[in-house]
Amino acid sequence: MPAPFLTPPDPDRGLSAVVVVPTFNEAGTIGALVERVLTLDGAFSVLVVDDGSPDGTADVVAAIQRDHPARVGLLRRPGKSGLGTAYLDGFRVALDAGFRYVCEMDADFSHNPDDLTRLVAACLPPSEAGGGPQTGGADVAVGSRYVDGLRVLNWPLGRLVLSYGAGVYTRAITRLPLQDVTAGFKCFRREVLEAIDFRRVRSNGYSFQIEMNYRAWREGFRLVEVPIVFTERSEGESKMTKEIVREAARKVWELRLRDLAGRL
Repeated sequence: MPAPFLTPPDPDRGLSAVVVVPTFNEAGTIGALVERVLTLDGAFSVLVVDDGSPDGTADVVAAIQRDHPARVGLLRRPGKSGLGTAYLDGFRVALDAGFRYVCEMDADFSHNPDDLTRLVAACLPPSEAGGGPQTGGADVAVGSRYVDGLRVLNWPLGRLVLSYGAGVYTRAITRLPLQDVTAGFKCFRREVLEAIDFRRVRSNGYSFQIEMNYRAWREGFRLVEVPIVFTERSEGESKMTKEIVREAARKVWELRLRDLAGRL
C-alpha cells in the first residue's frame, strides 16, 4: 500500500509513535480527539482510517491534516469494511512509514488520550523507561478495564457482564494471560506487528482484539496490562451487535483449535 497518508517520523521530534483510529460516522468527536492527541508529550502522530462515513468524518480530519501535514494521516476506504481490516490497513501504513510504536484507540473518547503516554512507556526498552511498575520492557501494552479493580463508567449492567464474561470465557479456552481480552486501547512494538502474518488474521469485529492478543502471545511476545478508566461514549452509536458477539464466541474456539493443529 503506498504511504502518502502519513509522514515518516522525525527522530529529532520525539517518540516514534502513531495512533491508528478507525472511524465510521464519528464527525462529532474525531476533530477534538485528533487535536488532543497532537498536544501530548512525545509528539504522537495520528492516522485515521475512515470507512466512507456519510457524516463527513474524513472531511473533519482532512481539515486538521492541512494544518499538521507531518503528523496527521488520513486513509479513506470506499465503504464500511469492518474494524479488523481497518486496523490492519492502518498498521500496514504505520509500518511502511517507519514508526517504532503503533497504538490503537477508539474515536469516541471512551479511551482517554492522556493514557497513550503510559501505554507507550510500558513498551519502551528498560534503558529508555523512566521507572514505575508498568514502565518498560513490554511488547504489547493493553489499556485494561479490569486489572487492579473495575474501571468502567456509564455502562449498563448487561454490557459489563457481557464484556467481563468474554474475558472469563476466552481465558478458559485459550489460557491467554489477560484480564481484558477485548480491549481496543493498545500499544504494539513494531516487531510484534511484523511477526504477525496479517493475511492469516480473519477476525473483523471485536474478536479482532482477541486474535491479535493471542497471536502476539503465541509468538512469544510479552503482554502487560496498564490500568485505565473506560468511559461509555456520550455521542454517536455503539457498533456492538449480536453478530459481533457470536463471531467472538466462535473465533475463540477457532484460534485454539487451529493452534493445537499447528495451523494458526
